[in-house]
Amino acid sequence: MPVSARGAKIFFILILLLSGLRAQADGDEGDCTRLESSLKRDVEFLSDSLCCGRKTGSQGANEAAFYIIRRLVNHGYDVQTKSFSTTGDAVGHNILAGSIDGKKPAILLMAYYDGLGKMGGRLYPGADSNGSGAAALLAIAEKLKERSDVIIAFVDGHNANMAGSEALAALLAKRPLRMVVNLDILGSSLAPPDKFWKNYLIILGGSAYQRSFDKLNSGKTLHLYYNYYNSRSFTDLFYRKVGDQKPFFSRGVPVLMFTSGITLNTNRESDTFESLDYSVFADRVDLITRWLQAL
Repeated sequence: MPVSARGAKIFFILILLLSGLRAQADGDEGDCTRLESSLKRDVEFLSDSLCCGRKTGSQGANEAAFYIIRRLVNHGYDVQTKSFSTTGDAVGHNILAGSIDGKKPAILLMAYYDGLGKMGGRLYPGADSNGSGAAALLAIAEKLKERSDVIIAFVDGHNANMAGSEALAALLAKRPLRMVVNLDILGSSLAPPDKFWKNYLIILGGSAYQRSFDKLNSGKTLHLYYNYYNSRSFTDLFYRKVGDQKPFFSRGVPVLMFTSGITLNTNRESDTFESLDYSVFADRVDLITRWLQAL
């Protein structure tokens, strides 16, 4: 049956539209796959026996620091380290990228990268706590490398009474900060807040931005929570008292903490590379990245 010129034109246009949609879908899927692979690679290295649990002051922590520095340099950053001493006389190293001396308000993105190390002959890999936060920050840093208003900070000494974040706050005491964003445990789906949805994200301090997050999450599958398991006391504990964002509260700086929460693996030998949910982890990092890009 012959096809009219008009019909052929419409058919051709439909083919182009479908091809464009397929290419976009393939591109989106490709981006997600690349992000998931990148997160896996970084968590696997940081929780490997080579890093030996990343205890502050150890050779394993140095291996983790060298790895993070190499990744940042490959992203095009100028990197500097700021060393500090802990109460146990160990020397920690905060890793910074971005301008710490500017006068315009900056967004501080931070994640601690140290761990418990090895105790009693047992290795504590720290894949989720906080290899996941460090891996997330590396992925986000790659997307924000053109932003002059962003400071990237990989913080050591979390497990040494948060000596690294205290040192960082002192270093940035005169630096105007628009906001502090802390990435603290992001890779697991073992402890969903409502026991049903494993694809969730907890955003402490984020209720003022709820409309923005909901808009960015539209059509996505994440379930967003703005408190810690519906508990005011737990929310206050993890938001104000035991996170590396704590030293910045006294300055009145707005703070957001992104987390998937502690699990039965946290600070245990079972916090391994294999225990994380990388598909959901990638969705969380993607949402956080897109929100930061929109600021």
